[in-house]
Amino acid sequence: MTRRDQTLKRAMDLTFSVAGLIVLWPVILLTAVLARWDTGASGIFRQERIGRHGRRFRLLKVRTMRPVDGTTITTCLDDRITPLGAKLRRLKLDELPQLWNVLRGDMSLVGPRPDVPGWADRLEGDARALLALRPGITGPATLRFREEEKILGAASDPERHNAEVIWPEKVRLNLAYMEEWSLRGDVDYIARTVFG
Repeated sequence: MTRRDQTLKRAMDLTFSVAGLIVLWPVILLTAVLARWDTGASGIFRQERIGRHGRRFRLLKVRTMRPVDGTTITTCLDDRITPLGAKLRRLKLDELPQLWNVLRGDMSLVGPRPDVPGWADRLEGDARALLALRPGITGPATLRFREEEKILGAASDPERHNAEVIWPEKVRLNLAYMEEWSLRGDVDYIARTVFG
């Protein structure tokens, strides 16, 4: 990705994130209030993730799970997810606060999903080039594994299936995205995310 490509991508991120926050702030506020009532904790969930060049940042989401300790691998059978949280996750409304992360420059609209600390350390060789990208709200791997929680819920060992099957495929898809990047492609990923 050239410097010009990066400038175009950032300009699109700024335009869409500002417009999205202006239009969607009532939805974000309402879902956060409902999530607070539903979970008994702050309606906005903050979690440390790994961003561009390995820099840590606080990812924002509407809270969909009860605040109890557990694995970072989530399946559709996870009893930490509240009934309202399940609906928010299915509609992807829990991701809307990440528009603020995009505006701040922590994330991009399109790119590899930001991992929790530990997973980025597994990137080896050419795959470490992915750390040059801002992580995204959506992207090829996100769309390919839109039903990831169901896939993991059906696996006999969800953590192993994630590590041995899903994670390597996400890395492959994200490397291909990085090599074939285009502004038109990003717009297509956004449209497919919004409109299914």
